[in-house]
Amino acid sequence: MRGFLLLGFVLAAIAFQPADETIAQEAQPVFATKAKQAYLVEEATGTVLLAVNENQSFPAASLAKLMTMEVVFDALKNGAISPEALYPVSEYAWRTGGAPSGTTTMFAALKSQVPVGDLMRGVVIQNANDACIILAEGIARSEGEFAARMTARARDIGLTRSTFGNATGLPYAESWTTAHDLVELSRHLHGSYPDYYPLYAQPDFQWNKIFQRNKNPLLSLNMGVDGLGAGFAEGTGYALAASVARDGTRLFLAMGGLATDKERSEEAKRLLEWGLSSFQTKVLFKTDDVIGQASVYGGTDSHVDLVTREAVEVYVPRTNPERLSGRIVYRWPLRAPVAQGAEVAVLKISAGDRVIREVPLMAAAPVEVGGLRAQASDALLELMFFWL
Repeated sequence: MRGFLLLGFVLAAIAFQPADETIAQEAQPVFATKAKQAYLVEEATGTVLLAVNENQSFPAASLAKLMTMEVVFDALKNGAISPEALYPVSEYAWRTGGAPSGTTTMFAALKSQVPVGDLMRGVVIQNANDACIILAEGIARSEGEFAARMTARARDIGLTRSTFGNATGLPYAESWTTAHDLVELSRHLHGSYPDYYPLYAQPDFQWNKIFQRNKNPLLSLNMGVDGLGAGFAEGTGYALAASVARDGTRLFLAMGGLATDKERSEEAKRLLEWGLSSFQTKVLFKTDDVIGQASVYGGTDSHVDLVTREAVEVYVPRTNPERLSGRIVYRWPLRAPVAQGAEVAVLKISAGDRVIREVPLMAAAPVEVGGLRAQASDALLELMFFWL
């Protein structure tokens, strides 16, 4: 059985009210977008600013290369490979993703050997398909084995709706993702690999005497975008994953289903500018503030206070702020013993019917196992609620 405690407090112009009461003020309309799928998140607080079909799958196309690089960055971080290691250019890599393929390429020469560091730049900056395949074969012997590793690694980092059929995103092997997963992957790349993430903002790269500019269409807009990439799939349109940083605020955006590359760039710029200029950070709870209580079964105390490890902040509109609601959710009742600091509940913060942030809650104090009388009375109470 799942239970919840409801919060009631007012902070500035933001109000939390019981979830079973009618919200007096309607939430602000969701910002309109031409994208069929979109997800926009503020990094510091994790606040969701926009969510449109964020869990709807669409072809990953070239955005699959973000997952390719996650596997490569992870191998570098763990010491399994080094930037100086030389990987051979197979005929398969050359024909499928190199000069003969007619796709984006770094023009790696057949039967040559290329350092991992340069292959990374080929993928990140030039969107090079040959570099993806060369890395895949060098790390996992075959592109198929590498793709399986991509999907397994995606699950490891919490991407539940993404699967990968190859390292490039080329359509001969299907790869699928969602706007939600792309944002989570982008946040992971930024936070986990500070030594390699700056490659996404490098403006150009030259290999085999061929100079190419960064394929990210947003870098040239001079609005603070420092990554990540773009993709296109026949039938589903243009997609993009982007990160922008300005004045201490960082946003992550993923979107898909745009009609043209021009519309993709214009819509991304509009959404990111809206996210940067129309919101501000508000503190809802300070560190160690008691957020609420949870019932405890069979313990020396019948309830335990719930706290957070750090201040709870949200990123809210500067004008006409939405009315927020908060709910503490946990499996009712908690069973003694409960350790101090144990994560036992989640605070869900919503704007209208949208959950914009989830915050783990910890037990503020220990609760030991109670005597037989306490256990018997709690068992009776649980039985009564079960039948209700």
